[in-house]
Amino acid sequence: MPEHAAEVTAATIARLAGVGRAAVSNWRRRHADFPKPVGGTETSPSFALREVEQWLRTQGKLAEVPLRERVWQQLSAHPAGAVTALVHAGCALLAIRDHPAKWRKVAALSDAGLAEGLPGLLGEVLGERFGEADPARAVHTRSVNTPDAAELAPGLLLLRGVAELAAEAGAREAFEFLLGRYLDANPRQYTLTPQGPAELMAALAGPAGSVLDPACGTGTLLCTVPGAVALHGQDTDPDLAALTGLRLALAGSAAIRTAAADSLRADAFGSLAADAVLCHPPFNERAWGHDELAYDPRWEYGLPARTESELAWVQHALARLREGGTAVLLMPPAAASRRSGRRIRADLLRRGALRAVVALPAGAAPPYGIPLHLWVLRRPDGATRPAPELLLVDAAGIEGVAVDGGRDRLPWPALQSAVLDAWTPFDRDGTAAEQPGVSRSVPVIELLDDDVDLAPARHLPPPAAEGGTAALDAVRERLDATLRLAAELTPPPAAPAPTQGARWSPTTVGELARAGALVLRAGGAGAGPDGPTVLTEHDVLAGTAPSGTLPEGPAEEPVLTRTGDVVVPVLGGGAVARVVDEASAGAALGRNLQLLRPEPGALDPWFLAGFLRGTANNRQASSYATTASRLDVRRLHLPRLPLAEQRRYGERFRALAAFEDALRLAGRLGEQLVQGLHDGLTDGSAGPG
Repeated sequence: MPEHAAEVTAATIARLAGVGRAAVSNWRRRHADFPKPVGGTETSPSFALREVEQWLRTQGKLAEVPLRERVWQQLSAHPAGAVTALVHAGCALLAIRDHPAKWRKVAALSDAGLAEGLPGLLGEVLGERFGEADPARAVHTRSVNTPDAAELAPGLLLLRGVAELAAEAGAREAFEFLLGRYLDANPRQYTLTPQGPAELMAALAGPAGSVLDPACGTGTLLCTVPGAVALHGQDTDPDLAALTGLRLALAGSAAIRTAAADSLRADAFGSLAADAVLCHPPFNERAWGHDELAYDPRWEYGLPARTESELAWVQHALARLREGGTAVLLMPPAAASRRSGRRIRADLLRRGALRAVVALPAGAAPPYGIPLHLWVLRRPDGATRPAPELLLVDAAGIEGVAVDGGRDRLPWPALQSAVLDAWTPFDRDGTAAEQPGVSRSVPVIELLDDDVDLAPARHLPPPAAEGGTAALDAVRERLDATLRLAAELTPPPAAPAPTQGARWSPTTVGELARAGALVLRAGGAGAGPDGPTVLTEHDVLAGTAPSGTLPEGPAEEPVLTRTGDVVVPVLGGGAVARVVDEASAGAALGRNLQLLRPEPGALDPWFLAGFLRGTANNRQASSYATTASRLDVRRLHLPRLPLAEQRRYGERFRALAAFEDALRLAGRLGEQLVQGLHDGLTDGSAGPG
């Protein structure tokens, strides 16, 4: 195998061929010509991508490995690591975009010529975009360094593939795709700021010419700022600082400065007076520099306790603002109420630096299990009288926002609109109309007690029971009607089982797919925030309407559902299959879902879905890992029956599905009625009579 050739695992081969991992294991056992392992371990071997691609094509299991998949595999197999390969790819993409003629001239050379000629071109491009590094400075405000010929040599095939991908999708889109795949493959290595809260933070900060993120991560916050002419980012991790710089440069930002160092201990932008600071700081850090920074001039509002690292970041943000500039920080909820931080919170209020605290629902950003806060701060100008009120917003009280909405399931457009509807008049007039359960501008004097507790929910009047007792009566009537419907839909007794002589001849989903009786499609990421609604794994399990959104990223063709498709979750166990109806048709298929599209003249969809839900059927088709089970849909069994007989079974399965839906609705209405009565009795809108 050539040195530096890309390697793939069995899981990647399965994704390339659109099959389950068990199918790859079967191919290795049954086909003597299947490529031999070239690396990995005995239990998790790796294979040469080129050999696998050729074998799949020869077997008719693959027409062509998609270009973006091939480039990703080359990047992930780079001998210096995926991050180094990403940085090299980003540098090349900048050269391709900014100096296409020079790139074509260098790319036409042999590999040896490309390795020798490319550093000069990359040095020119990086110097234009990031300026020249000043070796006299302790912290350089240029985090992307020019790779030399030796560093570039192992990845020349990757860089040529990256150029092809840029020609196909665009330089920025190619980098976003590769960065997104890398982050998806390493979900626990980085704490990322999702797009929804990032856009809300940028909107709260308002228009800004210069923006700083002192804990920039992968640069999501800086990428959401519209119209900025100067972007500054700093991160302790040199890899993240480099990726942020390249990401911003490929987005076309005018002036970019990114630095790799700890912002609290080694501030790269000590003289900056930015219009806005956006920050998602690390939480609960004890070793943030409490002792060595005890006399730092940034602590205008008090030296933060060792356990209050977040309040150090708050004051760092204020110190890097111009007078009147705005900072928005994503904070843990404990920072609003811990006793160790009450003196700093009190001084922030007295001097008018803290302007608003917004409580987000759980699931907004990592850590997803707790409801994080947004703090909106403004640097006092010394001439204006401190604001007498603080805006408190509890986004969980906004209509249509579920407290347990879960990760990636919050309605961000509605949530952002409601928060800005409260913030905009408050920012303009210093006060805002009270919305029970949602927002209130609270006099600062009310908050300056022994605790200085700024948690919004503790200072907001409870929301009035929506619609009062009339609404509860309507819920009760709907519950009664649903229970009557459920009683009507209760399945009749089952018919006697077939005799032993009438046993069915079985087949499998895989055999039906090979025979053309159905088509199998796997769910994926799709592309773009403006795409169709996504049918998620949660939607299928809960029997709800499609509720997901496609993630930010380069354009990919999503798998769109049609009426009569059967959708099956493949992770976590449990016998579940859903037939897509007209209301759900057109949604994109989400991750961890498998779609079965039956041929109408060969298979009845309800018959198919019903037999796929059999407990024994699911058990024999599942493989088990240490934490979860995975369903191999191709191994699921169903009987060979004429279409007319299939439809008889299908009608019975359809009736069972209607009964199941009625039970779900009754459960939801019952919970709503019980909670509504509790709320009405406790807030005085309903009486015990």
